[in-house]
Amino acid sequence: MPRSTALVVADLTPSPTLSPSTPSSEPSTPDLVASVRAGSEAPRPAVTEPSPNAAAFGARLAAAESDLRQALQLVYGSTCNVSALIDEVVAVAARHAAERKPALVALDAARELDEQWFQRPSMIGYVAYADRFAGDLRGVRDQLDYLSELGVTYLHLMPLLEPRPGENDGGYAVSDYRAVDPRLGSMADLSTLADALRERQMSLCIDLVVNHTAREHQWAQRALGGDEHYRRFYHAYPDRRQPDRYEQTLREVFPEWAPGNFTWVAEMNAWLWTTFQSFQWDLDYANPNVFVAIVDILLYLANQGVEVFRLDAVPFMWKRIGTSCENLPEVHQLLRALRAVARVAAPAIVFKAEAIVPPDDLVQYLGAGVPERRECDLAYNNQLMVMLWSSLATRDAVLMTNSLARMTPKPATTTWVTYVRCHDDIGWAVTDTDAASMGWSGAGHRRFLSDFYAGSFDGSFARGELFQVNPATNDSRISGTAASLAGIEDAVTTGDADRLAAAIDRVVLVYSIAFSFGGIPLVYMGDEIALLNDGDFAAEPGHENDNRWIHRPRMDWLAAARRTVSGTVESTMFARLAALARARASIDRLDGRAPTYLVDLDDPVLFCYRRGGDGFLAVCNFAETPRTVALGGVGNAANYRLPLNSGGAMLTAGSLRLPPLGFAWITE
Repeated sequence: MPRSTALVVADLTPSPTLSPSTPSSEPSTPDLVASVRAGSEAPRPAVTEPSPNAAAFGARLAAAESDLRQALQLVYGSTCNVSALIDEVVAVAARHAAERKPALVALDAARELDEQWFQRPSMIGYVAYADRFAGDLRGVRDQLDYLSELGVTYLHLMPLLEPRPGENDGGYAVSDYRAVDPRLGSMADLSTLADALRERQMSLCIDLVVNHTAREHQWAQRALGGDEHYRRFYHAYPDRRQPDRYEQTLREVFPEWAPGNFTWVAEMNAWLWTTFQSFQWDLDYANPNVFVAIVDILLYLANQGVEVFRLDAVPFMWKRIGTSCENLPEVHQLLRALRAVARVAAPAIVFKAEAIVPPDDLVQYLGAGVPERRECDLAYNNQLMVMLWSSLATRDAVLMTNSLARMTPKPATTTWVTYVRCHDDIGWAVTDTDAASMGWSGAGHRRFLSDFYAGSFDGSFARGELFQVNPATNDSRISGTAASLAGIEDAVTTGDADRLAAAIDRVVLVYSIAFSFGGIPLVYMGDEIALLNDGDFAAEPGHENDNRWIHRPRMDWLAAARRTVSGTVESTMFARLAALARARASIDRLDGRAPTYLVDLDDPVLFCYRRGGDGFLAVCNFAETPRTVALGGVGNAANYRLPLNSGGAMLTAGSLRLPPLGFAWITE
């Protein structure tokens, strides 16, 4: 609809009342506006003067409004006046755009001219908990030289918004979206850190939990106090009739800790939807007030200098009887609407979907389809991560090649986040179809991987721990650092130098793929210095029942100092990962937009792929013996060179020789 942009920025008076097209108990538009203001943890003054970037805001709105309207119409068209809802969303966006700092306004303008900035080969990520990396946010700022030395240009700090006291699912039970965990500092500290990162051409990524809040969040507390408006922010049922119908098709995320998906809350005399833990209450996005409130929070955090938002638990945002309540169409429309608002108020930011789902569902979060949509810009390539560990265990790359070949291509304007390990457990996302391509049982292979990485399989080099064993299905996941899962802990314990060298090669091999397969590679904190499992994790209060803390050790800065001492494990690992970063940044074909093509070299232990045509070829050997391969079928080897390899690789006019667990990047 036509608008005067200056008027939108200056005038924040409520628009006409929301008029449901069908009977509805949703609040009116004034109530909706009031809910956003009342639900804020900090007062925000009304904007009384037009923003200097009002013209830019108007142009962005004109470009994005069609997406916003279509998405919200599909989600809310049968329950409320969508035009009035859009007016409220735009008013919130206008206020935040007017409050944006000059440096961020300049960044917005630059990113609009270079919308694919995050696709550059120089984008190299690092993931850490702020406290475990450097104590607090100020400590993180003091270690930016260390990150620069590694080649990092993208820093993802794990949950840092204020969590509930005590058990909080590793920070994913947020009690205040507008405050930083006091142990880490303040919101001012976060903004200062974002400024310091931007000065170094680094982007800050944080987690925004969009599916649920902590029971202690003030929305939930008001619901507990009898406020009917906030009760409608959550899924509350007076008896088990509806929950039992839902449960017939829902899975259990934490079967050991939190069986079922609903929790009885006596103070509300109701069953609350709690997908993850009893203290994490799922938000009800069927209520448009929830969407507006999340928009307000997102843009507030964007104004602190956050450039990348990892949207946590997005597959669970919408519920429907008779479904798994994951990956439903409304989820994608909500993300499309959220992305449209961000394009209007803070176009410098990008979204990363935390969606650990089957590949065909995963690419939907990047907007795949006909026509393509604008949803998230980034998504985790969980399939690649799982297949890397499967290939290390089997010494065979065929399953990985088959599995990745079946993935639906992503839109060129989006990219993957590629990784070897993360803060979470590894769930063995091996489908029965993929396993059958090898003549294997899906369940059998998943059990093999758990046994292998728990160290209970004969000949295993790994030292991990089983996580969330489901006795009903016999499924389980695995915890452990990359170094311990790849055999470094075993080799250090036994003092076997040959086994240590092989274990280091395993880590570098899989990181070479993460750095070149396509997307933004992430280094999980400590992998660059081969940090081992934290055997004392259970001694820390609140961690004793969650063995994922075994692979979330505190940064060992004495070990990090040994990266400069020749011959140490730390110096070897740091140098090799830093070399990957330098080489990646220098190779244009590793731009995230360049497509990846799998290549069959007719050797089951070799994994091979091209990027962007014939200009880049990667060959990876998962065998613990040397391999020689003829390259005539993938290009003119005489025109190739080796910008990077694992050491010992030899390229001749007609063939490539790789050492055990070796790789080679080959360019024209």
